[in-house]
Amino acid sequence: MKVLHSLEDARALAGMALALGNFDGVHLGHRSLFREAAEHGRPGALTFEPHPGKVLQPELAPRLITPLPRKLQLLEAAGLDVVVVLPFSLQFARTPARDFEAMLFDGARLRTVVVGGDYTYGAHRAGSVTTLREAAAARGATVAVVEPVTVGGVVASSSRIREYILEGRVGAAQALLGRPFDLDGVVVKGDGRGRSIGWPTANVDTHGELLPASGVYAVRVRTADGWHGGAANIGTKPTFGGSAVTVEVHLLDWSGDLYGQEVRVEFLDRLRAERRFGSVSELTAQIQRDVETARVVLARTSALP
Repeated sequence: MKVLHSLEDARALAGMALALGNFDGVHLGHRSLFREAAEHGRPGALTFEPHPGKVLQPELAPRLITPLPRKLQLLEAAGLDVVVVLPFSLQFARTPARDFEAMLFDGARLRTVVVGGDYTYGAHRAGSVTTLREAAAARGATVAVVEPVTVGGVVASSSRIREYILEGRVGAAQALLGRPFDLDGVVVKGDGRGRSIGWPTANVDTHGELLPASGVYAVRVRTADGWHGGAANIGTKPTFGGSAVTVEVHLLDWSGDLYGQEVRVEFLDRLRAERRFGSVSELTAQIQRDVETARVVLARTSALP
C-alpha cells in the first residue's frame, strides 16, 4: 500500500476511488466505504493527521482507537492500494469548501469519491454531501454515498466504539469493529509483585491513547514467537496501594523474558472490575479464578468459526 502526504501527485491517484474520512478504528462502517470504492476503481482513502479534533478543540478531542501506525496497518489489511494522509493544521482548517473540492477534482483529478451520508468538509464544515455532489457533477466526477452499517440495531461509529471501550464493554466494541480492540506497546520492567506472588506479568507500556475501563480481561497477546492466551489487569493495583494506571498481562502456560519486546494485546472479554483485596492470599485466589475464567473465554473464542 502506498502512503501519500498530499493530493498533488495526480499520477499516483489515477484510477483511484477515494473514501474520505478520519477512519479511527477502521470499523465495519469504514470498511463498507472501502468496498464501495472498490466497485468504482482502485480503492483508496483520504484521512488526516492529527485528528482534526486535536487541532480545533484539543481539550475535547477524542482519545483515538487506533494511532496512525496501527490505522495504516488496518487500512492496508482492508485492501486499499493508496492512503493519502493529509497534515491537518489550523491553516488547513480555514480551507474553504470550494478549495477542498478543487483539490479533489481538479488537482488530484479524482473521478469518484466515497463518503458517508453525514460527511462534511471545509471551513466551518460548510461543505456537505449535496455540495460535494454538485462540485463533482460539474467536473464529470461522481460521489458515492454509503448508508451506515448497523449491528444489532447499533450504528457502527467511532464514537460509539470509544464509549464501549471506556465502559469496558470490549465484546460490544468488537462487534462494531469487526475485530477485537487491541493495544500495541513495549514490555517494560515493573515492580515485580506479580512474580513474587506466583503470577508473573508483562508490564506493557502502550502506544495507545484509549484504555478500557479498569478491570481484568481475557486477552490474546502477540509476542515475537506468536499468539498466546492470557489475562490482563488494567488499573492501579489497589491491594498494594498503587496510584498509576498500568496494563499488566499474565500469559497462560508460558515462561520467558519479554522485556523490550513489542507486543499486541487483544481484549476479548471483561471478567470483572478491579477491586482492593484484604490480603495477598485473597488476591492470589482471585487471580486463580480469573485465569480459569480466561481459559473458558479463550476456548470459546477459538471455537468460533
